[in-house]
Amino acid sequence: MKIHTGDTVKVICGEAAGKVARVSSVNHENGRIVVEGVNMVYKHVRKSQRNPQGGRLHMEMPVDASNVMVICPQTRKPTRVGFRYLEDGSKERYAKVSGASLGVISPPRKAYAKS
Repeated sequence: MKIHTGDTVKVICGEAAGKVARVSSVNHENGRIVVEGVNMVYKHVRKSQRNPQGGRLHMEMPVDASNVMVICPQTRKPTRVGFRYLEDGSKERYAKVSGASLGVISPPRKAYAKS
């Protein structure tokens, strides 16, 4: 998945469309992500030792990864994300709008190093 925890994303569809927030967790198996302050629901909780008062908890639920776009750190606009190999053979994510790096995701490998 091209979206990682800690990325700043913009919601492009749904109830919270247009909202810019940070990704708090990613579920690769389902292709869903939890974005801070997006898709808030009430969870009704029974009284227990852990929660002695009970009541309703306000919590975030996951949204599909296709409903958000990563914000480019250089232009501050939504962008698609690509992968490329650097000269030393390490793999990085980059913003397709500006070509800005979004971070290295793999250590250098000889097979992908440019001579």
